[in-house]
Amino acid sequence: MKYDVIIIGAGPGGIFSAYELMQKKPELKVAVFEAGNRLEKRHCPIDGKKVKSCINCKTCAIMNGFGGAGAFSDGKYNITNDFGGTLYEYIGRDKALELMRYVDQINVSHGGEGTKMFSTAGTEFKKICIQNGLKLLDASVRHLGTDINYVVLENIYADLKDKVDFYFNTPVQSLQILPEGYRVVYDGGAADCRKCIASVGRSGSKWMERVCRELSIGTKSNRVDLGVRVELPAVVFSHLTDELYESKIVYRTKKFEDNVRTFCMNPCGIVVNENTNGIVTVNGHSFEDPSKKTENTNFALLVAKHFSEPFKDSNGYGESIARLSNMLGGGVIVQRFGDLERGRRSTQARIEEGLVRPTLAATPGDLSLVLPKRILDGIIEMIYALDKIAPGTANDDTLLYGVEVKFYNMEVELDNNLETRQKGLFIIGDGSGVTHSLSHASASGVYVADHIAQQWVNQE
Repeated sequence: MKYDVIIIGAGPGGIFSAYELMQKKPELKVAVFEAGNRLEKRHCPIDGKKVKSCINCKTCAIMNGFGGAGAFSDGKYNITNDFGGTLYEYIGRDKALELMRYVDQINVSHGGEGTKMFSTAGTEFKKICIQNGLKLLDASVRHLGTDINYVVLENIYADLKDKVDFYFNTPVQSLQILPEGYRVVYDGGAADCRKCIASVGRSGSKWMERVCRELSIGTKSNRVDLGVRVELPAVVFSHLTDELYESKIVYRTKKFEDNVRTFCMNPCGIVVNENTNGIVTVNGHSFEDPSKKTENTNFALLVAKHFSEPFKDSNGYGESIARLSNMLGGGVIVQRFGDLERGRRSTQARIEEGLVRPTLAATPGDLSLVLPKRILDGIIEMIYALDKIAPGTANDDTLLYGVEVKFYNMEVELDNNLETRQKGLFIIGDGSGVTHSLSHASASGVYVADHIAQQWVNQE
């Protein structure tokens, strides 16, 4: 099989690459190879009743498939250069924002028209945060919700399925250089192309590392974010979430001068399991549908760890801590903040007697046996800092789920077009180590597609 462009991975970057190519050069022959299922067949067997823990499916329905790991997220598209990646370092701040707004327009036109855009611009909370040793980052955020995010993806796929060849349940085994392009090798076959876009996401980090090694593409170590997911009554943060929805707040600890940040805030949402390469971690979702809202809000508190020589395996470090949690709790551990402060493990009885009803069936335990002291000390400091702007955060019954880990791919050596030293091979999205969010990953896909389309015009 021969194609003009092959896209590896149907996450946000891959989807928006395909979409933009069909907008700019619909005559191109484009294929998308995806390790997981099409959207409607993505179903995790864990139901909390018959199946309570990961059974190691051939392909993880949560992490892989059309829409990528973001398909079942709460669908937050943050339009900002302050967080979510360093795409602006390659294409410029104005261009990055322009493309993120363009992605937002596409989402809105494909089912997201009834959703709201929130903004930190002009909010009084910036001043309140500064007065209490916290920093509120600038952003505009479109919250689609897990339910509307699914609808948007359905509609985009409906637009693409007759224009692009999709190969689902077809993991790419290797990538070979040809005299005028690339060969994508998969189980039982191969396909050739003139241009190749790799958009394999965080779950494809080991694959990406191997390909870079085989094709002599430079990489450098990245970081890993470690922490917990906090769950508390929604009213505690309602004054923030009603106005801002997603508030990215950073605190610099007094003890170690580490930065601790809030991440992925889900007003009236639920806490969920997440499986990454067989390791069970924790995440959070929220919905636009009022009938699916809960009485709790959840958000992550994360500490970023950057490693220097000689240690290079930041993801391996995060995985080892997550495995320790799985070893002790059979999966995710939950602990009351009051129990953590008193140096005792939580029990099922203490959880049930508390004022916060957990939305995830996790194992009561002791997070101090899992998380390194420096990270846990920073999280505790941050909880008390947040308690000053949202009184009730440091209540005894506030629940902490662990561990939450955000893995980042090593940063691939790319030029300003997100092209590797092997010409015609582009690396985008979270798999590149350049982006860490839905909006940045999607924008990187549009950017590369525009570049490739322009190259074709120049050759005609």
